[in-house]
Amino acid sequence: MPVIARFFGIIIRMFYDEHNPPHFHAEYQGNKAVFDFRGNILKGSLSSRTATRLVREWTDTHVADLEENWTLAEQGKEIKTIPPLD
Repeated sequence: MPVIARFFGIIIRMFYDEHNPPHFHAEYQGNKAVFDFRGNILKGSLSSRTATRLVREWTDTHVADLEENWTLAEQGKEIKTIPPLD
């Protein structure tokens, strides 16, 4: 699963051939969660309120980038990296 961003120990990944609804995977200290593009957790937990808040802040900043990557993935094209949270 390609890494599309890394920041503050958080790894964000997106599959090329995933299923709907559009989402991405986040990992922090061995804990994993699946987020939609509005920052809602669909599955799992990062077990850290701070890490979850940071992922949500990053998501809010990069919704258009996430949507573009999802479209690329649906077309079987290579997805792009997205800038980390500063």
